[in-house]
Amino acid sequence: MSASRPLRSHQRALQALVAAIARGEATGVSDILAAVTPGGGKSLLPVIAAAELIAAGRIDRVVWVVPRDSLRLQAEEAFADPAWRASLGHAVSVRAADNEPDPARGLGGYVTTYQAVAAAPALHLAEARAHRTLLVVDEVHHLPVPSAARGGGGETSDEEAEAGAWSRAMLPLMRAASMRLFLSGTLERADGRRILGLPYRPASPGRAPEVDTEAPGLAVIGYSRVQALAERAVLPVNFGALDGEASWLEAGQEAGAAPRVGPHRLGGGVRVTTRPALFTALRTGFARDLLGEAFHATRRIRARRRTERGLGPAEPALGLGKLLVVAPDQASARRYQAMIQGWMPGSQAERDVRIATSSAQDAHAALAAFRLLPEPAILVTVAMAYEGLDAPEVAVVAALTHIRSRPWLEQMLARATRVDPNAGPYDGQQALVFHPDDPLFAKFRAELETEQGSAPRPPEKPRLTAVTPEPVRWRDETPRGITPLESNALGIRYAMLRPRTPAPDAPAREPPPAREGVPSLTERSLRQRLAAQVAAQAVEDEAAWQAPRGGNLAHRYNAVLKRVTGKDRASMTLAELEAALAWLERNRLSDHAHLLDGDARYAWSARQRRRSWAPAGRRAEG
Repeated sequence: MSASRPLRSHQRALQALVAAIARGEATGVSDILAAVTPGGGKSLLPVIAAAELIAAGRIDRVVWVVPRDSLRLQAEEAFADPAWRASLGHAVSVRAADNEPDPARGLGGYVTTYQAVAAAPALHLAEARAHRTLLVVDEVHHLPVPSAARGGGGETSDEEAEAGAWSRAMLPLMRAASMRLFLSGTLERADGRRILGLPYRPASPGRAPEVDTEAPGLAVIGYSRVQALAERAVLPVNFGALDGEASWLEAGQEAGAAPRVGPHRLGGGVRVTTRPALFTALRTGFARDLLGEAFHATRRIRARRRTERGLGPAEPALGLGKLLVVAPDQASARRYQAMIQGWMPGSQAERDVRIATSSAQDAHAALAAFRLLPEPAILVTVAMAYEGLDAPEVAVVAALTHIRSRPWLEQMLARATRVDPNAGPYDGQQALVFHPDDPLFAKFRAELETEQGSAPRPPEKPRLTAVTPEPVRWRDETPRGITPLESNALGIRYAMLRPRTPAPDAPAREPPPAREGVPSLTERSLRQRLAAQVAAQAVEDEAAWQAPRGGNLAHRYNAVLKRVTGKDRASMTLAELEAALAWLERNRLSDHAHLLDGDARYAWSARQRRRSWAPAGRRAEG
């Protein structure tokens, strides 16, 4: 058995809760809300809940819905992790599913996305009605109560329209599920709307909506940043605040026709100039300066860890530390990528620097490589990787984004605060975040310090937790009509965000065991092997025999295999794929070509088949 891993306090709390449900001692609980600080470890909670409830016969399967396609594989990996399977004693597997029939394929459930549910709501609703389902709603804050319930009018953005479509598709699924597990790192939306599926207290004038944690049928599991630091579940953050100044043109002005605006300081505290100065800085020289600081800091971390481990300068290894660059838009992301690659030798630049944006064709491959392989060491993105990206090797973040809402920034910071089991002792790790030193980011840091306990807490303000929403919402709109001219960095200062009291001793973390294949990857591999064996038989038969006219032989052989097995490869379960491979190892498809007789798509008579498929020697004898 693999070495056991210790559970964190919120994971132990959920384990005790679902055990009570399984024993019939908590029959009134149908909804579980896990409000876990970003980076605190939410991905194991569905595994704990599903393993216990399926084993007790309380549910039949788990359906895990995530906001991004890139998170589906991570959800599969959580169930497939061999160390957790040994520690929890479970054998539940799930697969990443598209909108095809039978998405679970005989496993303990499946993982899908909000987009997929919105595209085929009837499919997923039928699955939830046919099986007692534990529905895991990941990052539930993505689902607002639909606009119609608000009674509001006016225009909605594409993003709001998409979120509304997700909510309308998810609501019937929530109602059909036997149990619901809501996961989120922040129970607050930047637009102030309520979150679908959660109960709220009656509205109070001048206050943001507050989740009713004492609502009937709801159990709440909380895990704050203070708890996570005390248990050494997340790393302390060291901020590198870079001040600068910027100049720009206002709307309607042209260079030379009117005086330019600025230079204005980013950290000057003048709110009217903060947004345009930041907008300009992220697209001009200041961005290059901040990127340079983050790039060289990453190089120093990697060089130090190589020296400590006795590794050569080009020797690949996990745990050396990586850089995540968060850009304000896709055009800037491409400029940042080119900028960083210009600081490196050609071959190294191509290997080490990747980009993951919605318009990049290989975005998901770039994300997977950044998460799982020693290289690439630098990833440039806009928003694809900020939420839910499980990449513990990220040691440095270049926060070149204009967004200043607390939930968004917390999610971004969490990409670097995950403990890397391959990077050595906990005390030797920290998260390093470079950011513009503007007053809005400074406000976010002050509130984080207050919650974490490293700064005096104002007595008149309520304690902020993962369950209680932030009372003040920040606006993140981009300034209009701004033409950036130039900017430059003036100076940098560092500040470590640490807990007030020292963390207790914790057992050393062992590196995770070798990664095993998750169901969707195993299915893909088996399908590829099936395709290769079918193609090999076609090539062999074409070389020794004369193939029938009027079509590709591999295509015909695929049709024969489908007739033999009764299913096409895309709809086969793991067991069926393995059985098809075993059958191919013992049989020739050419011996079963008669199964296509009568099908107009593969029509030829038995006589033609005998003539055309007779061995060359036999035809000569005839």
